[in-house]
Amino acid sequence: MASPLSQLGNQLATIWRQLGINQRLSVVLAGLVVVGGLIGLSAWSSRAEMALLYGKLDEAEAGRVVAALTDNKVPYRVQGGGSIYVPADKVHALRMQLAAKGIPKGDGVGFEIFDKPNFGISDFVQRANYLRAVQGELARTISQLDEIEAARVMLVMPENRLLVDAQRRSTASVFIRVRGNTELAASAVNSIRFLVANSVEGLQPNNVSVVDNRGNVLTDNTENDSVAGLSAGQMGARRNIEQYLAQKAQGMLEKVLGPGQAVVRVAVEINTETINRIEEKFDPDGQVARSTTSTEENNDSNSSNGSGTAGGVVGVAANVNPEANAASSTASVTRQKRKTVTSQYEINKSVSTILQSAGGLQRVSAAVFIAAKAAGAGAERKAVPRTPEEIEKLRRIVQSALGLQVGDAGVRTDEITLEEMPFNDTFPVEVAQHLDQQQKHAEWWALGQNIGYGLAALAILFVFWRAVKRATTETIVVAPGANGKSPGEGAVTAEVLNRLIRDNPSNMNQAVRTWLAPGPGQRN
Repeated sequence: MASPLSQLGNQLATIWRQLGINQRLSVVLAGLVVVGGLIGLSAWSSRAEMALLYGKLDEAEAGRVVAALTDNKVPYRVQGGGSIYVPADKVHALRMQLAAKGIPKGDGVGFEIFDKPNFGISDFVQRANYLRAVQGELARTISQLDEIEAARVMLVMPENRLLVDAQRRSTASVFIRVRGNTELAASAVNSIRFLVANSVEGLQPNNVSVVDNRGNVLTDNTENDSVAGLSAGQMGARRNIEQYLAQKAQGMLEKVLGPGQAVVRVAVEINTETINRIEEKFDPDGQVARSTTSTEENNDSNSSNGSGTAGGVVGVAANVNPEANAASSTASVTRQKRKTVTSQYEINKSVSTILQSAGGLQRVSAAVFIAAKAAGAGAERKAVPRTPEEIEKLRRIVQSALGLQVGDAGVRTDEITLEEMPFNDTFPVEVAQHLDQQQKHAEWWALGQNIGYGLAALAILFVFWRAVKRATTETIVVAPGANGKSPGEGAVTAEVLNRLIRDNPSNMNQAVRTWLAPGPGQRN
């Protein structure tokens, strides 16, 4: 018993033998179209997605990258502006391979300049190479920032001498090319200045100048101890405080009202004076005994009754017998006693030193705009004002968030103004609608492509099927000749007719009609 595959092959061979030349040609062409369409569809669906390897390279660097890709037999596509695209799944591996080979080198040279030994060079050339290496390494490092496309660094470094000139200091200039049309943030500029300053000995951040590709000077070179430096520092401190307070209040309001529904601006007055105050206070009631001195004196004196002079016998007898001498005269004795006490006290004294630094807030004023609530959509969109209670609640929230002292709340005279008004959101709404439409169009276009490719494949298969079906309806034409036979034809037996009628009745019907039709040169 034959297998199903052999039976199918025999049937196809039988059908192919029954086809005519034109029908066979049609079947072959239809088959080629189907196979070509399937191959094209498979190739399109399996093609590699290209991704950017390097962009905006100069011709020399692009040539080196293309040569390396050609040697590695990696498919690539070059577009204008020095952009090179490779298969997306090979981007990171190729970047690492090319980096290992030093491709692309970028602007300038780095410390690889010292990889090769250079004997016999002078100190001047050695110092020049070191300066080039430092400049190249700094430029490469700065170029790693997301906002920076390319960078160049120029350094001026005084020579090391025995006698140091204080007037000669290291300076640096940085040229950067910003990606797109964006402006470099102040924080990024400061990071570049400190990066360069900390990489060069004796270089101060104030001596680093940064310039962008549009010719804008992004740094202010002012000394810290100069009037301009102090003014710039004070303005910077004030600006930072205002931005911090404004972002604090606006972020809180947008959490409640929605993004873009509040605008907050804050103005502050800060104290720019530094005061050193010394106070001394005396407290007489708080006496403290320091020392006490006590002095005692005793005085004895003798006097006579009349003359006021002492009497008595002068000589040895008087001294030997004073009582006899005293008895012989009338005299009086006077005694005096005096005691002096001296006390010293310390008066209580307190000394306080108060140093008041600059930067204290003297006054804060805030202006707050909130968007009115909107009802409806499209042309029927209208603003609905909030109630006074809601406005007052929002005002108190902002006041508490900023720490404002309004009225009699403190010594400062802070002020807050909160107003509600409709915002002009026509342009953002139109942009959002346009983006939504573009997204929908892209989705529908992608869906249409997928459906179209499927329908095209089905159409090709349908054409092929119709061609095969028409091929099976070939008529059998037997034109009778002499003696009922045509030249080169054989007789049709009964078994053959039965088999043909059983296999394909429609073909036999057409064949019978053909046989019955009169041939050329015959009459009915």
